[in-house]
Amino acid sequence: MKRLLLTVMLCSTPPLLAAEPFIEKQDLFRVGEDPAYNIYHIPGVVVTAKGTILAWCEARKRAAGASDWDDIRILLRRSTDDGRTWSPPQSVVHVEGPKEKNPFALKIKTVDRNDVTYNNPVLIADKNGTVHMVFCLEYMRCFYQRSDDDGMTWGKPTEITATFDAFKAKYDWKVLATGPNHSIQLRTGRLVVPVWLSTGTGGNAHRPSVTATIYSDDGGKTWHAGDIAVPNTQEWINPNETVAVELDDSRVMLNVRNESKTHRRLITISPNGATEWSTPRFEDALLEPICMAALVRYKHGEENLLLFSNPHNLARTDGKIEPGKSRDRRNVTVKLSRDEGQTWLVGRAVEPGASSYSDIAVTPAGTILCFYGRGPKPGFAGTHLTMARFNLEWLTEKP
Repeated sequence: MKRLLLTVMLCSTPPLLAAEPFIEKQDLFRVGEDPAYNIYHIPGVVVTAKGTILAWCEARKRAAGASDWDDIRILLRRSTDDGRTWSPPQSVVHVEGPKEKNPFALKIKTVDRNDVTYNNPVLIADKNGTVHMVFCLEYMRCFYQRSDDDGMTWGKPTEITATFDAFKAKYDWKVLATGPNHSIQLRTGRLVVPVWLSTGTGGNAHRPSVTATIYSDDGGKTWHAGDIAVPNTQEWINPNETVAVELDDSRVMLNVRNESKTHRRLITISPNGATEWSTPRFEDALLEPICMAALVRYKHGEENLLLFSNPHNLARTDGKIEPGKSRDRRNVTVKLSRDEGQTWLVGRAVEPGASSYSDIAVTPAGTILCFYGRGPKPGFAGTHLTMARFNLEWLTEKP
C-alpha cells in the first residue's frame, strides 16, 4: 500500500515550469562619455571557464572622416555576475617600441601617419581558464598575449607576424587582420583564429581579400598558417571578416562575410579548422548586408544549438535587393539552428533600428549575450555599444 501511495505521489509531481522570457539591455560604451574617443566599434564578447564575461571593442579617436586606420585602442570590461554589472573600461593592448604606418594606408588621403592603429582583437576562452588574445598593429603585424586571471591583467605581447609568411606563396598579402570577434578552442585543444588577407590595392586598402585561419596546438606558444579557405573569385567577392564554430562531429565551420552579388553569407567546412576546406557555398537563410556577424554554440540543459547574429537586412522583405539600400546596417537579429547550421528557422530582432557589428556568447546560467553597435541612423558603426541579455525562451517565443 505504501509503495502504491509513493507511486501515485511521484506521478502527480507537477512538471518544472519553463522560465519566463526576458530581455535586458545595457550600454557598455557610449559616444560622449569619454572625450578621448569619438567612435566605439567592433564589439566582442566571450565567457571564460570561470564564468567571467569579457566584452571589448575598438575605441577610435577621430571625430570626423572616421577610418579603420585611425588612432585606435582596445578597451575591455568585465562582469562576474552574469552580465548585470561591469568593471570600468581598461586599455588592454600596448606594443613597445617604434611603430610604422602600413605603407598601403598612407596612399589614402585621410590617413594620418602619426596615428597608431591597434585593430581586430580576437579572444578565446580556454577550457583550462586561460584567455588567449590575438590582435593586429597597423593591419601589418600580428601579436599574441594571454591572461591567467580572467582578463584582469595581460602578459607581454609576442609578435607572431611570421606565421602569416606561409600564406604568401599562394597570396601575396600586404594587409592582414584577425577575426574580428571571439574565436574558438576545439575539443582537441587546438586554438583556431579566422583571418583575412588583402593585397591592399583596392578600397580602403582592404580589398581584394581572401579568408583563412591560423591555429595553435600548444596553448598559444606557437602558431601556424592553415590553407586559404575562401579565395577571391568572380563568385566569392572579397571574403573577409569571418567567424568559426566547432560542429558536433568535430568539423569546423566558417561563416564568412563577403561582397558577392547574392548578398548571402558564405559557408565552408574543414575536418580540423585549418586544411581541406570544402567548396564554399552561400547560405540562403543568412542575409549579407556586408557586415560582421557572430556565431556561437548554445549548450545548456537539454538544448544543443547554434546561434547566429547579424543585421538581417536586404531593404525589402521579399528577399530582393533594393538598389542603394542593401548595405543599410539595421535590424540586428539572432537566429538559431537545431541541425548544426543546415537550416536556420527561428530568429528574433534584438535591435530593429540602425545597428551594425555584433558578437554573441552564452553564460553558464544559459543567458544569451548579444553585444552590438547601434545608433540613431544607419552607418558603419553607431553611437552606442549595447549588451543585450536574454534567455532562450525570449528568443523562441512568438513576439
